[in-house]
Amino acid sequence: MRQFLLLLFVALAFQAKADDYRDMKPMTLETPEMKAELVDLPEQNAFYLDRAVSSASPKMDFDFFKSKTNPGIKPYKFMDDMTFVGIPLFIAGWALKGDKGMFRVNAKKEQGGKSNTQLLTNFKTGIDDYLQFFGPAMTVGLKLGGYEGRSDWPRLLASAGMSYLIMAGLVNGIKYTAKEMRPDGSSANSWPSGHTATAFVGATLLHKEYGLTRSPWWSVAGYGVATATGVMRVLNNRHWVSDVMSGAGLGILSGELGYALCDLMFKQKGLLRNDLIIENEKPSFFSISMGLGLGGKELTFEEYGQTRTINFHAATVVDAEGAYFFNKYIGIGGRLRVRAQSAKDFGDFASYVAIEDLDAWEGLRPLYMSAYPGDYILPETSEEAIEQNQLTYFTKVGYQTETESAWNDNAPVTDSYGVVKSDHITEFTGSVGVYFNLPLSKYFSLGTKALIGRSITQELDIDAYAEGNKKDISCTMTVDNRQGHQQPSGDPTKSVNDLMYPNNTGEKWTDEWEYLTIGAKSSTSYGTGISLTYRYKSNFSWRFYCDYDYTRKEFTAKYDPFHMMRTGLTSGASYLMDTVCDYGDDLGLQAREYRTKKSMNYWTLGLAFLVNF
Repeated sequence: MRQFLLLLFVALAFQAKADDYRDMKPMTLETPEMKAELVDLPEQNAFYLDRAVSSASPKMDFDFFKSKTNPGIKPYKFMDDMTFVGIPLFIAGWALKGDKGMFRVNAKKEQGGKSNTQLLTNFKTGIDDYLQFFGPAMTVGLKLGGYEGRSDWPRLLASAGMSYLIMAGLVNGIKYTAKEMRPDGSSANSWPSGHTATAFVGATLLHKEYGLTRSPWWSVAGYGVATATGVMRVLNNRHWVSDVMSGAGLGILSGELGYALCDLMFKQKGLLRNDLIIENEKPSFFSISMGLGLGGKELTFEEYGQTRTINFHAATVVDAEGAYFFNKYIGIGGRLRVRAQSAKDFGDFASYVAIEDLDAWEGLRPLYMSAYPGDYILPETSEEAIEQNQLTYFTKVGYQTETESAWNDNAPVTDSYGVVKSDHITEFTGSVGVYFNLPLSKYFSLGTKALIGRSITQELDIDAYAEGNKKDISCTMTVDNRQGHQQPSGDPTKSVNDLMYPNNTGEKWTDEWEYLTIGAKSSTSYGTGISLTYRYKSNFSWRFYCDYDYTRKEFTAKYDPFHMMRTGLTSGASYLMDTVCDYGDDLGLQAREYRTKKSMNYWTLGLAFLVNF
């Protein structure tokens, strides 16, 4: 009975629940009306780029002749991206063309040197021959790897070809019209630098294809390597600073013109990506720059009653600089600066006889300056000696006399030359400080800074080499100790008579030593400057700047022109000089060291390429 009642209760409960849904209407699904239409996609920004790169796996692209255009890509107008920054660079190089007077030395002919050529150094690297192609190599490599850039293959090849064609026409047309001699005297086609122009065309190519569309650091890499190429052309003694600056200007200008002409021809065809858009009003930046250094072009040492001066060209200045801004107006940052200043001539270190009393030289000159007694005639004055190019070894490093008897195989000195290991003083300066920015418009702003840092100097270095024959020597010496008696030589006690030209011992001597080194101690540097920045893209800018730097340095010059005489002398000649005649002191045959403290005021005019972040 209990089970029956329970079953009846459950049946009545279900029946009551079902009655609740008896009058409900069936559910219907309404489908919204859809129609197809074209819409404009937003321009790519950094966030979109990161997602696209992370989610898409590149596929290798060898479709060199297949044209394709991605939808929603904004077409470029003719000269849309022209900045014209190459023009002031070229003009700056042209203005410096006259600053090329250079000290002339001979290199050893067996080493390929030429008589009376321009200053030669033993610094040599061939890496600049390859670095000039870094830009196109990276662009093609990324493209082949499927890393999509600005253009498809046909448009890329057309833009590159047009850029290099314009560059080749401009550079070669100017080269063979101006006919500027190279620093090493090898040929008259120095200005402008073709290597540097080629490097900056390639850097502009990489900047257009991947720096503007993928990552600004591709632009930094391209222009950084191009700048290094130009600097190495100067260090290799193949170009002047003016050649490199004009070459860089022509390279940038040619790259921009090549792309502008192809934008006119292709219009929207062949475009794959839009420019990156970075929405940040703070002017934080990283930059690389190349500039011209002015000031500090003369260095004078006064010591031992002598004044010696060395003159310098305008300096080459290369910077890496960056700053983080807290707002539109103020930030903190730092700068690494390399300032290389090459010697225009070596002044009094290579122009005047170091022997103050030429009469005292009369006893020693037959040993070194003639093969037989009477062959060498000493001029009456040191000025005349310089004019006649006699006493040559002691007035010009590496020069030889034209008289065969002075340098034949039996002479005490049979060969000598100088090797310039470093013809420039280079300063490395690291600075930190405060940066200021004043916006003028959407695209232009003024800037200044206040920096403090430390400057380290790499020295100028000239080595010398000499070789010759060991000689025996004989002479007659008179010693007179009578009070008040004075010999014709000026010494009251001793004189040398009948100096006989030495006989050949059959032995050879060689000597290699540091002829001249000029360096400086590290010092504190203070810097400021003013700049005008043109922000032509949301994340790229060009900056014209004028910087001022001050430092007080203690320079040291170590000068040892007569080292080989101490090595090449026979024991008898050494005794004669050091003991009998005191020539070692009177003639200044020992190494000299000059010191001077000088306040250096440096001005730098230059152009910087900025990546804003």
